Amino acid sequence: MIRIGVDVGGTGIQVGVVSADNRIIREESIHTRTDLPFEEQLREMADCIISAVNNAGLTENDIESIGFGIPGIASAKTGEVIKCTNMGWHHLPFREVFNRYLNKPVYIDNDANVAALAESVAGVSAGTSSSVFITIGTGIGSGIIINGKVWSGAHHIGGELGHVIFDLDGVPCTCGNHGCLERYCSATALIRMAREAVAEQPDSLILTSVDNDPSRIEAKTVFDTARAGDPVAVKVYQYYISCLAQAIASVVNLLDPEVIVLGGGVSKAGDFLLDPLSREYRKYILFNDQTIPPLKLAVLGSEAGIIGAAMLS
Repeated sequence: MIRIGVDVGGTGIQVGVVSADNRIIREESIHTRTDLPFEEQLREMADCIISAVNNAGLTENDIESIGFGIPGIASAKTGEVIKCTNMGWHHLPFREVFNRYLNKPVYIDNDANVAALAESVAGVSAGTSSSVFITIGTGIGSGIIINGKVWSGAHHIGGELGHVIFDLDGVPCTCGNHGCLERYCSATALIRMAREAVAEQPDSLILTSVDNDPSRIEAKTVFDTARAGDPVAVKVYQYYISCLAQAIASVVNLLDPEVIVLGGGVSKAGDFLLDPLSREYRKYILFNDQTIPPLKLAVLGSEAGIIGAAMLS
């Protein structure tokens, strides 16, 4: 028997046929079609799953279960999508509708939660009973593993680290609040900080490296120019590290997990991100004279969403 993992994204949907030892043996994908009615979107996902299974030399009878990781909030108990803004889904009976097209056990959870689960079982935090996975990209996502299981709270909305208030009167957030942590710790935040800095100091290597076009600045631009020693980039980089370190310290002070795992696009900076963060975050730990959780980089990459979704059963 095999399990199916589906990683639902705003631009693409990845489907994987996953073996009992958590290996992806066949992977296929479709474009996300938010212009289609909800029922049609789910029918396309079911068709993609059947195609992947058949192309793996298997049949529908070989499917044990199907797990979905979505960029939003879902009830694992009822199978309802509570809120998934990127897909335009709000309070929809996902499991019930999907079973009209493919009648198999269906499990659904937040995409950061399933990635956290995958890393805790088959990735860098394997062998631990508690970990927190933080994905740093356009926004900030997080997944909490306690006693080997995803903790998403009593109402399925736990683990939203990106929307912890960092600065009460701070930068407006897309959620409607001000000063959310992801406005200071995401790739989007780093880009904003860099653009603000070069507006005041246009002779920075940040700007010259993108042909004086601020719209071309990426997170990688800041890391590369800071590594090259540009004073403006270094200042932005150091402030960003400080913000992210305080966020990680807050997680550790609250939960005291065995390990913190960092994923997402920003984590590709590798040791240039990890080394200063590991030094900086210790400053904000309440009991920093004790053993504190190590920071590690996620290793499963894009496969984490598929493998973790398949593990939901």
